[in-house]
Amino acid sequence: MDIGKNIAEIKDSLPPVTKLIAVTKTKSPETIMEAYRAGHKAFGENKAQELLQKFEELPKDIEWHFIGHLQSNKAKYVIPFVNMIHGIDSFKILKVVNKEAKKNDRVVPCLLQFHIAQESTKFGLDEAEAKEFLNSETFPTLKNVYIAGVMGMATFTDDHEQVRNEFRKLKNIFMWLQNDYFSGNPEFSEISMGMSDDYQIAVEEGSTMVRIGSNIFGSR
Repeated sequence: MDIGKNIAEIKDSLPPVTKLIAVTKTKSPETIMEAYRAGHKAFGENKAQELLQKFEELPKDIEWHFIGHLQSNKAKYVIPFVNMIHGIDSFKILKVVNKEAKKNDRVVPCLLQFHIAQESTKFGLDEAEAKEFLNSETFPTLKNVYIAGVMGMATFTDDHEQVRNEFRKLKNIFMWLQNDYFSGNPEFSEISMGMSDDYQIAVEEGSTMVRIGSNIFGSR
């Protein structure tokens, strides 16, 4: 498995606006270092304690993205150093992230995760929930987080048309939020969608960040 070559091939296939987040969950620090030595520095993890362990062992110029479902009691482990939280799936967790970021004197970029798939096992907000907290009196008081965009996961299916429609739905949600809540705000710019199986479709539908693991490191 030539990790450096895999990264180079994926990056060559992406438009300049789309960033590659290499998903390193369950991968050893040695494996991550292979990608790092190949010049890649943006990595995604989905478990807080595993991320903390890797942060402590690996070079400090790595850009860490938390891409999983963040539990309230685990936020304190990653907030001191994480570059972005991709999976804000409730107002409660956004408030927890804000509180921990304040303790660390940081402002943490966050993506709102929307439920766009047909599978009920996936986390995420619906438009009504997002609207409710964005309109709340509390939201503007959260000074230690900012909303940098949206994130979503498509249904795991061979039906490419369904996947495309789900990604298109996320793009439409992004445009609605940009128009109604973040107009003129350059920080609201990211659409994190697309994984190993479907990232080409995601890119065609406007993804600015793809989260890819097995195409780089091989399947678990």
